[in-house]
Amino acid sequence: MALKMSDIAKMANVSKSAVSIAINGKEGISEETRQKILKIIDEQGYTPLRKSRRDDTVGMGEVTFLVVTTSGLVQDNYRSLPFFNSLISALSADVGQQGGSLRTVTVEANDLAERLENVANTSQNGVLVLGTDLSKAQTRLIRRRLNHVVFLDTYFEDVMADFVTMDNYQGAQLAARYMLQQGYKNIGYFASDKPMSNFNERRRGFREALSDAGVKIANDHFYLLSPTDQDPQGLDLKADSLPEAIFCEDDYIAIRLIKAAQRAAISVPDKLAVMGFDDIYEASLISPELSTIHVPVEQMARQALHQLQGQLTSTSWNPQKTLVATTLVKRQSL
Repeated sequence: MALKMSDIAKMANVSKSAVSIAINGKEGISEETRQKILKIIDEQGYTPLRKSRRDDTVGMGEVTFLVVTTSGLVQDNYRSLPFFNSLISALSADVGQQGGSLRTVTVEANDLAERLENVANTSQNGVLVLGTDLSKAQTRLIRRRLNHVVFLDTYFEDVMADFVTMDNYQGAQLAARYMLQQGYKNIGYFASDKPMSNFNERRRGFREALSDAGVKIANDHFYLLSPTDQDPQGLDLKADSLPEAIFCEDDYIAIRLIKAAQRAAISVPDKLAVMGFDDIYEASLISPELSTIHVPVEQMARQALHQLQGQLTSTSWNPQKTLVATTLVKRQSL
């Protein structure tokens, strides 16, 4: 009896999709897996069935990008926020390069449980989830209901799932150490008023880096603000009550702070130094340009797609938690 692709997949302990990828020389599996499959094919004398011209053009197919909207950062206008727009563009480009397409599905958090069945039934090539505002319980629910899923922009140590996010702890430590190296000791902190795991990790990393240097943020120099509002209205600054420098949990807060300082005739960085996080496009447009922490969005997108393909092509894939390191961007605001 002639060997089938399913027989080769069973011998190599991989899926039929992985065998197809190896035969057609496409991306989506590791080189080690590719060579393992090709070796078995040679040893067994397997000859693939001749494919039609149409088959040769088939790529990875349609990948679902699930966005759960909340009252936090990810609201109906999430695409207007540079970070999310850049992430979606990078994902779409990477999927397109492999012959596929990205389908975005938006679900309100309150409807998540009842909508997941439909998402599962219409997502044959896996799901990438924007997890920015997701709770641990929501993350576990999605993980149980979807067979192949990778969570982006969030991370929970005790949830067995695939995650890809920036290393918020490491990035905030970079920011704190740079501020200390610049000679600042009287440091303030502008935090998001919307709780989420990314901001919690930034807060933890920043405080621990200061603590290692014997520096502590005074209670009256810790502020809570909207993480997406750049309007300086409502932010009244008084020069005699400000610290020397302020770290902001994201660039929106930092840009709002710089605008408010300018309205109050407080010179940045001479009278008040400002540091942000995310390196959004506007950070290089404001004057003075914002010192910040760069998040490699394109690398996060590629890694998330790699992990999703790993789930789809390997029967022995183990969940992987990936933290992508950030880098310091030195500009004029600090």
